[in-house]
Amino acid sequence: MGLIDSHAHLTFPELVDQVDDVLARCDEACVDKVITIGTDVADARVAIELADRYPDRIRAGAGFHPHEADKVGDADFEALDELWDEQAVVAFGEMGLDYHYDFADRENQKRVFSKQLAMTGNRDKAVVIHCREALDDCLPILVDHGFAGRGRGRGRGRRVVFHCFTGTREEADRIAEQGWRISFTGIVTFPRSTELQEIAKAYPADQLMVETDSPYLSPVPVRKKRPNEPAHVAHTARFLADLRGEGYEAFVDTTRQNTVGFFGL
Repeated sequence: MGLIDSHAHLTFPELVDQVDDVLARCDEACVDKVITIGTDVADARVAIELADRYPDRIRAGAGFHPHEADKVGDADFEALDELWDEQAVVAFGEMGLDYHYDFADRENQKRVFSKQLAMTGNRDKAVVIHCREALDDCLPILVDHGFAGRGRGRGRGRRVVFHCFTGTREEADRIAEQGWRISFTGIVTFPRSTELQEIAKAYPADQLMVETDSPYLSPVPVRKKRPNEPAHVAHTARFLADLRGEGYEAFVDTTRQNTVGFFGL
């Protein structure tokens, strides 16, 4: 049993026309499954098509990335709500806030994020959060919608992951206090990512998940390779296993079990 890339974008132009080859390279790297994330309705539909074409290898997420917030209207929400009932969809999102690039108005980002959280209702699927330089707004929105896993109400126990986490120790602790988790990309392998490495070194073993966020963020030792792709999650996994003083096979088994359980694969 191999690794699972818990967050990739196989639908992006750099990868979508070579999915067969991408999966063949996954085989060589012992990467069994990929969760490909849709960032708007059209992108999510392609993600679902890929998951339907490769049901044993690919599953999908669907949501509105914060960069898309200025473009989202009522019809888009209705379409997304329908996509969320597709069997191939194992996650709501990615969704959230991005104040680094500000490609969309911040109030629109918060509106679209909040609406998606409200739409999830009682459906039992994981929630994938994109949060960049916006935790002070992102965290209370999740709490206000009942997603605090250690709180009360309908949100109790909801599965929430802050993907591609690059924040501080204090931010990681604030996320953990709510019962949510973070996941690690190739950024953790970068020489200057010392604080992130310290967070990863001490991170609870039963919550660890790894991802590529491909086609971006190629890890060391393939840092200059473009595009990044799911097979490269093996480099991140090996780095983390060494960092934590764990055997590679044991690390693979742990992260696989965590990812299967989190996404209900």
